[in-house]
Amino acid sequence: MGNRVVITGLGVVSPNGLNIPDFLHAIQNGVSGIRFIPEYEDLKFNCQVSGVPEFEWDDLRNYITETSLYGLKGKGIAYGIKAALDAWMDAGNEIVAEDTLWETGCVFGSSVADTDVIKNAITRVDARESKKLGSRVVEQIMNSGVTAYISGRLGLGNKIINNSAACATGTQSILMGYEYIKFGMAKRMVVGSCEYVDRYVFGGFDSMRVLSRKFNDEPERASRPMSASAGGFVPGSGAGALVLEDLDFALARGAKIYGELLGGSTNSGGQRNGGSMTAPGPEGVIKCIREAIANSNINANDIDLVSGHLTATIADKMEIKNWVQALGRNGDDFPMVNSLKSMVGHSLSAAGSIETVAAVLQLKHNFVHANLNLEDPIPEILDIIGANNLPVIKVDKEINTVAKANFGFGDVNSCLIISKYKTTDG
Repeated sequence: MGNRVVITGLGVVSPNGLNIPDFLHAIQNGVSGIRFIPEYEDLKFNCQVSGVPEFEWDDLRNYITETSLYGLKGKGIAYGIKAALDAWMDAGNEIVAEDTLWETGCVFGSSVADTDVIKNAITRVDARESKKLGSRVVEQIMNSGVTAYISGRLGLGNKIINNSAACATGTQSILMGYEYIKFGMAKRMVVGSCEYVDRYVFGGFDSMRVLSRKFNDEPERASRPMSASAGGFVPGSGAGALVLEDLDFALARGAKIYGELLGGSTNSGGQRNGGSMTAPGPEGVIKCIREAIANSNINANDIDLVSGHLTATIADKMEIKNWVQALGRNGDDFPMVNSLKSMVGHSLSAAGSIETVAAVLQLKHNFVHANLNLEDPIPEILDIIGANNLPVIKVDKEINTVAKANFGFGDVNSCLIISKYKTTDG
């Protein structure tokens, strides 16, 4: 059976909100964080819009010491620090620990170190100026930089793991933290993921011709999951973080509880049978969702909301088809389904954690956020699920159970099942 795992803290740095109150307001009111980026026009990118948090370095002054802040250039790390420490404080903890917290660990994910930092190092070394690099470069280039900063600030002494699984990174990191608590290896875990899409990462995706390019003059209309007029995804940046706790540990310290993480699953389609480096194989996706449901001891009919991966590419219709098969539900019987990417874009490694924060807020406040730009759903989607299940405005509705899934490059899948916290098993 294992221990019960509850969510006690949330933090977010998103294109449409730098903290939980602002983010909640944005998703309740359909506020987009997609903006035109003049630099991308100068660089002659096809896509010139992006979801970029309106983050200032000064925002970190209350979070880390001046010494740590000085010389910190990695934006992904900065987003991760702010989201994680906000979640920690939201869970009722202070950042004053003198001693190591052996019962608490951190699984935080990222894709790639900030390439601006790497570029600076390469340029200096090639110019025979390595002496000018300073002592802070390595900690920002290493992929585990973000977990090192978070765990060092909070004094965390349990498992400290940096996870990387492309777009499945966030939900997979949360699942890993859940498993450590469930199986008694930790009492509390800080989990989440971060991403800073800089010009080099953005340029790589732009060259694949998978980004939205028809709406550069109307940025807020550019991200169009499940829409027939979608022309690709819009990259986003940010971070999401949660504090997960063993239920008894949380109750003993009187923590507020947002919800319960019932279980989940992560797998790979092995890049066989329709799966590839860039496309999830249907068999693996369906298996992942079904295993998440089984591991959570619920029935597919219990799911009130599907928080999909749904990136605004040709994969959207296949994803809905996979959900229909996995849940054994279709037409009007299908759950409500939404994609946060319509508001913030696809924040790659950070997507799963930011979207999980949104899922928990919908569960807590009983609403389903709108799918922006969905005035023209893909006909093949409407053929298999009811139009009523694709909300284009906020729907106030009792939400008891959410399925949150992400599917990443390399044919990696992850799915979480989150429910309202009930005091007994009954």
